[in-house]
Amino acid sequence: MAQQAASAKLDTVPARQLFGAEKGPAPMPEQSIGFYSKGCLAGAEALPITGASWQVMRLSRNRNWGHPALIAFLERFSAKVPQVSDWPGILVGDMSQPRGGPMSSGHASHQVGLDADIWLRPMPGRPFTREEREKVSATMIVRPDRLDVDAKVWTPSLLAVIRAAAQDPEVERVLVNAAIKKALCRDATGERGWLQKVRPYWGHDYHMHVRLACPAGSADCRPQAAVTPGEGCGEALDWWFSDENLHPKPPKVPPKPKPPLMLKDLPSVCRQVLLAK
Repeated sequence: MAQQAASAKLDTVPARQLFGAEKGPAPMPEQSIGFYSKGCLAGAEALPITGASWQVMRLSRNRNWGHPALIAFLERFSAKVPQVSDWPGILVGDMSQPRGGPMSSGHASHQVGLDADIWLRPMPGRPFTREEREKVSATMIVRPDRLDVDAKVWTPSLLAVIRAAAQDPEVERVLVNAAIKKALCRDATGERGWLQKVRPYWGHDYHMHVRLACPAGSADCRPQAAVTPGEGCGEALDWWFSDENLHPKPPKVPPKPKPPLMLKDLPSVCRQVLLAK
């Protein structure tokens, strides 16, 4: 009866509150469940807050969780970064919550343990304190007019780090601001097939958002549509720098806010994920 009552209560609270309140992972086999923006995560692992070539930022958020495939990628990728750039390592922002699901603030995606935000500034040569990890800011890469990157902060190492992420075979997408994509298109030399994975998206001025493909063994993970063929450069970027996008006119009738996701909106297995003890 107690479990039935607990299950019924889950249907009255927005899913972001339910998943945001969970402090530890669901003790279940590792599974990414549902879509990146409508799902949950079982059997999550935490990325240690400090490694040889990474540091986790904003520890108070408790969002350094992911599918084991994401943990393995971050360890593998961060070790490669010093080999291809002058960075000693990476700073890792939000990954997922301990049981995935909608976040209490900030993201629509990051729900299935396969997304990670990687700051576009190098890890320092010493460990940040916990206080610094809350207060230190990421670096703004985009010029104030939004039409290109800031030449004062754009470096060959930034390009090399983004390229290394996109070249990993398990990476499905790398999301960056359109100005960063423009600079990559302009400056990349040699083999350029990796540019296809790097896609422009709003809000990625300070970090890149790396997304893995659904891992083997996660039968309920819903994959993203295939990447658009081609490099995504030139005319494919024009709209992002248009007045329509950079200076949109407010709608005559403001849209109604979307209702929050409820547990019933997520895959049914997510109820088990929340109730697992």
